[in-house]
Amino acid sequence: MLFNSYEFIFIFLPIVLLGFLFLGSLGRYQIAIAWLVFSSLFFYGWWNPIYLILIISSVIFNYFIGIFITNKSQKKLGFILLTIGVLANLGLLGYFKYANFLIDNWNIAFETEYNLKAIILPLAISFFTFQQIAYLVDTYRAETEEHNFLYYALFITFFPQLIAGPIVHHKEMLPQFLKASIFKLNHKHLSVGIMIFSIGLFKKVVFADTMASYATPVFNAANEGITLTFFEAWGGGTCVFPAIIFRLFWLF
Repeated sequence: MLFNSYEFIFIFLPIVLLGFLFLGSLGRYQIAIAWLVFSSLFFYGWWNPIYLILIISSVIFNYFIGIFITNKSQKKLGFILLTIGVLANLGLLGYFKYANFLIDNWNIAFETEYNLKAIILPLAISFFTFQQIAYLVDTYRAETEEHNFLYYALFITFFPQLIAGPIVHHKEMLPQFLKASIFKLNHKHLSVGIMIFSIGLFKKVVFADTMASYATPVFNAANEGITLTFFEAWGGGTCVFPAIIFRLFWLF
């Protein structure tokens, strides 16, 4: 589900927002947070439901590592637990991003024929992995005070920043959800949010997608081994950089 898709703009986003505000108006703050977590997981699972197992397992693992780090009785083991957590996260990321690359290069270098099935890169794995590493480091430094699992799950899975970031610190995001005012409709905040979203949507659809339509065929041709002319290659390369910038920062 893309941010500029009809499903997101006219169905998913209104339902999530109205559900959150409705639960908040009843004073059911914890349920409202749970609603956001459920909605965020639904948003993530829309791409490939099987990877819900990955992100949920990652959230549970890092949450409990963080709990053990803050446990005063385990203080001496804090650094060891931090190291285990960071290495586990990097190992998971490395497997999905570089396992096939390493096997292919090993086969070329040593003339072997090891075969690893193609690994499909899970959506947003880099973002939620590095965000959780930052959380573990902040926890080790005693810069993280809130250790509620529900809020932590929201911190990692919150759909507006799960896919493309930015990577944020726990102390920057969670205090905002601890304010009772966010559970009530604020017309000023709503109008500002719609304006910012509209500006970002305009950048994405008009600029990024337009330039991508020129760059994508060039890169597809190169990937298929088709020889490109000088002007074709430079034309595709010239379009791709601003297209990427607008795609990554279309909300800003």
